[in-house]
Amino acid sequence: MASEAPQPPGNLLSAGISVPSGRRRPGAGEPSHPDAGDTGGRDPSAAARPSGVNPRRRRSGRGAARTIAGAWPYLLVLPTVVGTAYLLFYPLLRSVVISFQHFRTGELIRGGAAFVGLENYQDVLGSAEFWTVVRRTLVWTAVNVVLIMVISTLTALMIARLGRRMRLAVMSGLVLTWATPVLAATTVFQWLFQSRLGVVNWALVSLGFDSFDGFSWFANGQATFAIMVLLIVWQSVPFAALTLYAGLTTIPAELYESARIDGAGAWQIFRGVTFPMLRPLFGLITSLEVIWVFKCFAQIWAITRGGPDDATTTLPVYAFQVAQSLHKYDLGSAISTLTVLILLVVLVAHLRRMYKHEGEGL
Repeated sequence: MASEAPQPPGNLLSAGISVPSGRRRPGAGEPSHPDAGDTGGRDPSAAARPSGVNPRRRRSGRGAARTIAGAWPYLLVLPTVVGTAYLLFYPLLRSVVISFQHFRTGELIRGGAAFVGLENYQDVLGSAEFWTVVRRTLVWTAVNVVLIMVISTLTALMIARLGRRMRLAVMSGLVLTWATPVLAATTVFQWLFQSRLGVVNWALVSLGFDSFDGFSWFANGQATFAIMVLLIVWQSVPFAALTLYAGLTTIPAELYESARIDGAGAWQIFRGVTFPMLRPLFGLITSLEVIWVFKCFAQIWAITRGGPDDATTTLPVYAFQVAQSLHKYDLGSAISTLTVLILLVVLVAHLRRMYKHEGEGL
């Protein structure tokens, strides 16, 4: 038997209010909204959340995970940074501290050193020998850097004009020269200019210069200085030349074509196109070469130890001689600190001049 549909209450019918079939009027104590009774008057979205999970705790967990993920790359490189900083800055700081102490052989053995303030710097700056070495170091740096930059620029321009195979051969030779260990190249140069068995003397005598038979290059101060300059230039040109050539490849060919159409020659093209486009690169390479040449030590010490007659004694060599040969570690540290300061002054002057040409100020 089919069930009968529920009839609306009589009071609604008598009032003329119709009630759709299948729906009933909420009774007393029942909620008027169908979902309100399920949530107890709370936010309906709260019913969809898993029980027992705090939203704030979930957000804080996600934030911590993002923080760890962002810091992870820095944590990976932290040991390398700390180790490098220790190797670079600890010797410098230790040298600065010793320069303010009385530190000789006795203090090295017993430990502990008395603080003497600026006494070591007064002794060094009051020495005429120190200023002679400073002048020699500046001349040494200027001669080497000028030759390196000129030869490197000419080499880079030459490479740009060569064919593919010849360019590859020249660049391979430069890379091999650059990769040669410093002491190995120094030993080869020492053998080339050896007085009795050296190739240079043999070649000069073969060409008719009999006065070079048995000539001792390393007994003459000017000759030794020239040989050391030749060695440093030979070792430094490959890096500068390859870097400048890489810069040349970035200059648009249209600029050269426009300059040639206007009738510009090779020198005018270099001054008007090449050099202005590569001015920042020239400044960077010059700064690096100043640093490398100024602090050059291994080549000089391996061949001449600063001789003959101190002709090749630069500031790094002089500092080593005072500290190790004379065992005056405090004076040697003071000289080393002054060397760093002089190098900084030279670099700042160079950078200020470079930025001045570019219309910028430090």
